[in-house]
Amino acid sequence: MMKFLIMMMFMIPLCFMKNMFWMVQMLLLLMMFIFMNLSMDINNFCNLSYMMGCDMISFGLILLSIWICMLMIMASEFLNKSDFYLFFFLFNIIFLLIMLYLTFSMMNLFMFYLFFEGSLIPTLMLIIGWGYQPERIQAGMYLLFYTLFASLPLLMGIFFIFNELNFMSMYFLKFFNLNLYLLYFSMILAFLVKMPMYFVHLWLPKAHVEASISGSMILAGIMLKLGGYGLLRIMIFFSYLSMKLNFIWIIISLIGGFYISLKCFCQVDMKSLIAYSSVAHMSLVICGIMTMNYWGYLGSYLMMIGHGLCSSSMFCLVNINYERFHSRSLFINKGLMNFMPSMSLWWFLIMSSNMSAPPSMNLLGEISLINSLMSWSWLTMFMLIMISFFSAGYSLYLYSFTQHGKYNMMIFSFCTGVSREYLMLMLHWLPLNMLIMKIDFLMIWF
Repeated sequence: MMKFLIMMMFMIPLCFMKNMFWMVQMLLLLMMFIFMNLSMDINNFCNLSYMMGCDMISFGLILLSIWICMLMIMASEFLNKSDFYLFFFLFNIIFLLIMLYLTFSMMNLFMFYLFFEGSLIPTLMLIIGWGYQPERIQAGMYLLFYTLFASLPLLMGIFFIFNELNFMSMYFLKFFNLNLYLLYFSMILAFLVKMPMYFVHLWLPKAHVEASISGSMILAGIMLKLGGYGLLRIMIFFSYLSMKLNFIWIIISLIGGFYISLKCFCQVDMKSLIAYSSVAHMSLVICGIMTMNYWGYLGSYLMMIGHGLCSSSMFCLVNINYERFHSRSLFINKGLMNFMPSMSLWWFLIMSSNMSAPPSMNLLGEISLINSLMSWSWLTMFMLIMISFFSAGYSLYLYSFTQHGKYNMMIFSFCTGVSREYLMLMLHWLPLNMLIMKIDFLMIWF
């Protein structure tokens, strides 16, 4: 695991050299393929080095991180053309990737916390430095304070565990059952805010709307997954209390997911709509983890990876429109089928993945999550029906509203999609729909 960290560190000087924009991207692609070929033990932590290790949960999420960071560079070609603080931008992405890599591979609970919080800084830079609107500073503050407010109890909880048990290895903690209410709430809160759970989700739409394309991609693709990853790791040693208290989070998330799905129909900003849809999808992931059963864990893991690719690609599509129209309003982005017919195909493919149509990973994740929740209680059925139905509803609403209708007469000159954009969308869509071929890897290991 150490060799990849060293590789990323040696990529930092490249960020400050001239004409190295695509070189950094190609190196990330190379690193992705090297990492993909790691020999993995499906049941256990492997590739141990110092405090770092990798099991199947980490493996999938690290792959996703490298992939999304590579695509972020690809999506930010406008920065390369305008040379808008390009060196610092590349450095920021590599620094963020190092933080994420360390978060997912750390086996020590305190070090995990450190990098979990550290990944916030480069994200904040991306929002405040390269965002589009003047409210981006307020959005950055929202992000910072929501996350930090919930993270302090987590730090206290980690110190308490160390004080009681005298070690912090995640692997050995699973043999203990920590039966303390206050500890349970303090450890879980930070991850629920990061997911984000309904009631503490307000920072997410704000951050997405103000962020640049790269900021939105990393927020949707990886940042929301940090919360899920933390819950998957932490829940194991709160199993007794979880049986008693998890119904609270499941009820909040189910009702919240339904409300948010309705709220998606009220949005006129395309980015805002996709951000709210992320909250609805993540509420299902929270429910899956909180049921504490096999299907729920697998479904939430699948859904996290599927949603990371799908949500990121939707933000790419919105950005492609934004670069042409200079607006994200649904009232202006209309009738796009007339201008970019081949781009409409990509809109359709990615929207169909978002509504969990086969053969996307979202479908399998959603089936697993529905299975886990129904086995937990059949009463969840009503909310699940609503969430699934409206999820298809707002995806179709966004697709039909943007692609059909009378186009805007203000547009005189217009450039259709370029090959870079089509390639970028294909690199999102292919893994999302082709990984279903190797679903035994993603489903049977747990």
